Amino acid sequence: MYISISEDFQHVILACVLAMAIGMAIFLSLLGKGEGTRRKECIPGKLGIPFLGETFSFLGATNSTKGCYDFVKQRRQRYGQWFKTRIFGKIHVFLPSVEAAKTVFTNDFVLFNKGYVKSMGDAVGKKSLLCVPQETHGRIRRLLSDPFSMNSLSKFVQKFDCMLSGRLEKLENSGKSFRVLQFSMKVAFDAMCDMLMSVTDGSLLEQLEKDVTAISDAMLSFPVMIPGTRYYQGMKARKRLMKNLKAMITRRRNGKESSEDFLQSMLDRDSYQSNEKLDDEEILDNLLTLIVAGQSTTASAIMWCVKFLDENKEVQNRLREEQLSIMRNKPKGALLTHEDLKNMSYSSKVVKETLRMSNVLLWYPRVALGDCTIEGFEIKKGWHVNIDATHIHYNPAIFKDSLSFNPSRFDEMQKPYSYIPFGSGPRTCLGINMAKLTMLVFISRLTSGYTWAVDDQDLSLEKKAHIPRLRSGCPITLKSLNSGNI
Repeated sequence: MYISISEDFQHVILACVLAMAIGMAIFLSLLGKGEGTRRKECIPGKLGIPFLGETFSFLGATNSTKGCYDFVKQRRQRYGQWFKTRIFGKIHVFLPSVEAAKTVFTNDFVLFNKGYVKSMGDAVGKKSLLCVPQETHGRIRRLLSDPFSMNSLSKFVQKFDCMLSGRLEKLENSGKSFRVLQFSMKVAFDAMCDMLMSVTDGSLLEQLEKDVTAISDAMLSFPVMIPGTRYYQGMKARKRLMKNLKAMITRRRNGKESSEDFLQSMLDRDSYQSNEKLDDEEILDNLLTLIVAGQSTTASAIMWCVKFLDENKEVQNRLREEQLSIMRNKPKGALLTHEDLKNMSYSSKVVKETLRMSNVLLWYPRVALGDCTIEGFEIKKGWHVNIDATHIHYNPAIFKDSLSFNPSRFDEMQKPYSYIPFGSGPRTCLGINMAKLTMLVFISRLTSGYTWAVDDQDLSLEKKAHIPRLRSGCPITLKSLNSGNI
């Protein structure tokens, strides 16, 4: 029987737990055993008391409408471009430069490894590509590559275009406003589930999406299993999701289901040698990882793209001209092809500029595998170093008028490691091409078929999100171009 615990009582329990942690931390500090009392670093910043450090300040920013990056901005204003802090018991150093990014990315697996906060690692699972050690990373990445091959991506483009076109048409016919974030998350989720697992049943998709959303919401939360908290709800949702996916695998192995998709391609390797297959836990954790990554980040980038295009009519008009030119050379009603997307030169620059400005991946976390030095700053073994993509992308010394939405800046080649929306090196985002193609299909259908207006200009961010998203979801109302609305 589940006993509901009121939010106030949850807070009392959490306060007691934290009070005990604070008491222990103060005790250790008085004994002189805290790291902050025995180390002398040249990187400015505040570590605070052991374990807690500035965790509350970080969570406070995450739970505000300014977003978690406000925590970083405040400390950079206080300490300078380089600073250190302590979050969830770990020391974090934020790296602000192209040179530092190059040092870390080119030394992945040598001097550094991936390092997520506990709640994020718990959410995706210990055998997720995001969390596994070097010795298994290469094998898992290679075996996960099939959905991102050119053949798979070409099929995905047409399936996604068909689904998207029909849903946009229905929304335009309704005349109702809709939130781009929620709409694009739903379309991306349905398309990913179809491609990866051939799941198209509406009720099953609804249950899976509900659980994936709860898991995603738990990624930046206090990792304590207290009923009612985001972490608790996320872990319970993960357990339900894994149960559903395990049942799907069992049905396929028993011959009750069969589909030509990514999941089946993994199960067909059951008889292969261990280095040529994924075990069930690896399959499950990485299915979840692919769905979360393919849904939340791409959908958020699409939302920001619509917002930026609404604010920059000249860019929108030039983009529309390119898209209409492509559509005139296609039979009426024909779906987009991968070849069509290759011809979207200016549109591709719009996607690049959206990813630069939206920074759906704010920074890239790594853990130092040993003592090292970056740009003269001493980094200790076990410290977390975060490559601050947001700071790099908004550096006016790298991108002129960095606050302006200007796709034409990509007419010129960018300095290596200055543009890193998908990371770099051996851990470059596996879904880089799928994300770009998804965004291209979306802006193609939007601009070639419709005009729109953003119905809520509030720039407040969604609370508790691990990536920056507008709280409003960017609501728009579509009008067909066929009615002369240009």
